[in-house]
Amino acid sequence: MRISEISRETAETNIKLRLNLDGSGNSQISTGLGFLDHMLELFAKHGGFDITLSCVGDLHVDAHHSVEDIAICLGRAFSDALGDRAGINRYGSALIPMDEALVSTALDLSGRVCLCYGLDILAEKVGDFDTELTEEFFAAFSRTGALTLHIRQLSGGNAHHIIEAAFKSLARALREAVAIDPKNEGKVPSTKGTLI
Repeated sequence: MRISEISRETAETNIKLRLNLDGSGNSQISTGLGFLDHMLELFAKHGGFDITLSCVGDLHVDAHHSVEDIAICLGRAFSDALGDRAGINRYGSALIPMDEALVSTALDLSGRVCLCYGLDILAEKVGDFDTELTEEFFAAFSRTGALTLHIRQLSGGNAHHIIEAAFKSLARALREAVAIDPKNEGKVPSTKGTLI
C-alpha cells in the first residue's frame, strides 16, 4: 500500500493528512471551508484515493493560508507515497465536462515543477471560497508534488462548474499517472533512471 501521513503546524495552520493512493475514494475532510471540502471529497472519489484531512487555519484573516498549506501537504503526501516513482505510468490526462464547463488536465510526475494554468473564472467567490485561490492551490500542489501540471479551460462560465471540472480532471489524470504499469516491471519510467 502506498500511504503517506503528513503533519504540518505553523503560526497560520495546523494540518493533519493521511493519503492512500490505492484506496477506494473514501474521504473525511474538514478544512473549515465548505466549498474546498466539497472539491477535495470529489477529488478523492474520482481519483480513487482515500484521504483523511483536517485543517484548523486562521480563517479570521482569510482562506489563503489554509488553501495553500493544504495543497502543500497534499502534494507532499503524493510525492512521499510515490517514493522513487518506480513502476508507475508517470503520465496522465483527463478531459472532464461539468455542464457547460469543459476542463482538460495533463500531467507528468517528472520531478520537474511546472504549472501552466488556464482557467478563466469571472466570479470572485463561490460560497466561502475566493476563486483566485484556485490557482494558488494548483501551484502549491505541483510544487511539493514535483510534477508538471497543465490545466486548461475549454469552455464554461459558471465558476463552481469550472473549478469542479478542474479538480475532477486533476483527480482522473492523477489516477492514471500513479497507476502501476505492469509492462514497466518496477522500473523508473525515465531514460535518465530517476524522476526525483
